[in-house]
Amino acid sequence: MKSKIPAILIFSRLIIGLIIILLSLIKVDYYQTIAVVLLTIGLLTDIFDGIIARYLNISTQKLRRLDSTVDQIFFVSVGLATYIQCPEFFKTNAYKIIILGGAEILIYLVSFIKFRKEVATHSIGAKIWTLLLFGTLIQVIFQCQSIILFNLCFWVGLLTRAEIIAILLILKTWTNDVPSVFHSIQLRKGKTIKKSKLFNG
Repeated sequence: MKSKIPAILIFSRLIIGLIIILLSLIKVDYYQTIAVVLLTIGLLTDIFDGIIARYLNISTQKLRRLDSTVDQIFFVSVGLATYIQCPEFFKTNAYKIIILGGAEILIYLVSFIKFRKEVATHSIGAKIWTLLLFGTLIQVIFQCQSIILFNLCFWVGLLTRAEIIAILLILKTWTNDVPSVFHSIQLRKGKTIKKSKLFNG
């Protein structure tokens, strides 16, 4: 049963994302509070699925690829639900959101073209950006606006997307959990990189 915990946590994010969309559509009372609580739970499952998998020594490539794909679906679901609640924010910032979305799609295109697999680098920069995205979504959910935090999220998002593309281009073979460009260079040279059960593995 323990070996199934990471997968359960991963798939729970799909359910949480769908619930947030449903709640936004039916416009339940206290939607903002409920959505933020569910978003927080989703983020916690994202943090702990990998940690638990590594401590149980079941952090396989298949599991990491699944984790990465579900992460995308989860945050897109929250974004869609937030759009339903706050369409003006998305209209005002449409071009930046489109650019970010395009950068994310480009990552997957590069990975599929080069390796025939989806990206699962789980870089440190991407983890930092996820926290910024989390904070931005909370602010938009509660206030239907975000200026400083959203702009920071936008620029950090572009930088981290660019780093992931660089990592993919540097790697000779598909590898999951590559913390940074420096580590991808080490791997290209045939060296091993130090992995932590807490952050990558």
